[in-house]
Amino acid sequence: MKTIKGILAAALVMTALTGCGGGGGEKAASGDDKGAAADSNAPITLTWFDKNTGDAFNNPVAKAITEKTGVTVEIQQPTGNPVEKLNLMLASGDLPDVVMLDRGSDIMNKYISSGAIIPLNDLIDKYGPHIKEMYGDTLAKTKNDDGKNYYFANWYGLEKYPVFGFMMRMDIMKELGVGDKVNNGEPFTAEEFENLLVKFKEKYPTIDGKESIPMTLNGENIGSVSGTFKGMFGMMPYYETNGELKKDIRDPRYLEMVKFLNSLYRKGLLDKEWATMKTKQFEQKLAGGNVFATAEALWNVGNPNSLLKSEASDPAKADERQFYQYKVLAPGVSADQTTYGPKSSLGWDGVAITRSNKDPERTMKLLDFLASEEGQYLLMWGVEGKDWDMKDGKHVPRPEVLDAFKKNWDEASRTTGIRKWTWMIKNGPGSDGTPYDLIGRFQSDPVTDLAIKNLADTSFDTAPYDNLGPAGGTPEAIMDTKVNDTINKYFLKMALAPTEEQVTEQYNQMMKEVEAAGLSKLEKIYTENYKKRQQLWTESK
Repeated sequence: MKTIKGILAAALVMTALTGCGGGGGEKAASGDDKGAAADSNAPITLTWFDKNTGDAFNNPVAKAITEKTGVTVEIQQPTGNPVEKLNLMLASGDLPDVVMLDRGSDIMNKYISSGAIIPLNDLIDKYGPHIKEMYGDTLAKTKNDDGKNYYFANWYGLEKYPVFGFMMRMDIMKELGVGDKVNNGEPFTAEEFENLLVKFKEKYPTIDGKESIPMTLNGENIGSVSGTFKGMFGMMPYYETNGELKKDIRDPRYLEMVKFLNSLYRKGLLDKEWATMKTKQFEQKLAGGNVFATAEALWNVGNPNSLLKSEASDPAKADERQFYQYKVLAPGVSADQTTYGPKSSLGWDGVAITRSNKDPERTMKLLDFLASEEGQYLLMWGVEGKDWDMKDGKHVPRPEVLDAFKKNWDEASRTTGIRKWTWMIKNGPGSDGTPYDLIGRFQSDPVTDLAIKNLADTSFDTAPYDNLGPAGGTPEAIMDTKVNDTINKYFLKMALAPTEEQVTEQYNQMMKEVEAAGLSKLEKIYTENYKKRQQLWTESK
């Protein structure tokens, strides 16, 4: 993720099984030969659909994987919409050997319920020692309702890392008299933050001939806006009361949160155009030099920050021209109660073996290798002796590799294979303390370093609350969509209301509409699914 780049992805395939030429691999073992084949590295080819990439499996990392395991992967190009492609494959029954798809999505549920992907528990017991070691209780937490594992998550494991926060130009903060707080890790109160916006507006009515903007937001990314302001008020994904889960709009802090956002708008401290801005316009505004603050995910300001740095008149102060992330406390909320860092310990995507796979044993052996520490460093650091070396018991990347990613991330990943496929990837450090994610975590920058100092302690695990809604394709799912659309519509209406009284009026109207749309019924589903999940996790330990 982010000043770093974003969350990326994975892929693999099997030509000999389908008769499609290409890998030069032999046919997968069948019948009595399977047990022996599972313990061998005889060459085979697996077909693999990865929703994130269609690049050929022919770079140095790919070749090293084949050398280690005997498996050649034939990547199936996910042209067009990957979900549409996955639906087509499911409908036709023309499945690859392995699929990688969104972990908590409706399409994953379809693949499980239709039998398109197979249970993995017996295979894990026989061929997955590294999977058991690395995944730990993640295996228990990713079990289906029937108690079986159907996929392996990637980017799993809770990492203390910043997500949302209030971002301010450090050079301007110093000019406004808070230079003592720019680096010391102390949070700002809501009043202190608002006073900075006021001071900025008073001190700089215009900058370089342009009207100054105390704060702007990305109207195309309401998730970052609401996530930041909710984090300030310590709100959670659901409002828990009397053992039941309620939509967060029932949390008394929700209305307080929206009123604070609205007050910034009514006082002229918030960009009048923010609600209609697209991401590109938002980035252009931040890079224009006349904006002081925003509310965003850490990784969404990389482009504006790069431009601001490049245009610094004094190179020694270039870093200070960037937007840095800070913790702001709502009234009555302590620093340790803020929730700026929602992250799921269960990851993003799921790697699954399909019913068409003729050699699930060899496939599991491959996945077990990829999940191992050796496999993690191969996927994310590249080839030992070429991309990195082991010195004094630690992985040490070669400078030319780091430089190549700084110059052109995509090209470096394509040519080296480093971070090209994120199958089975785990968050955090390996046994020597170096991060598995070389490019995303090994080297940092001042913006990321300060964000970690200011906000990493706000991280919390959203896994207990993820995907608690009704099953896709049901009347309740349509109901859920309508409720969420209504909330999103009224969020903007409340944020832009001309008076505080009208914020309350809009809130009350929103509550009437979502109740009429079936909110109470949905909340019973959220609570029921939540309790089932807790029971399943407890029983699986």
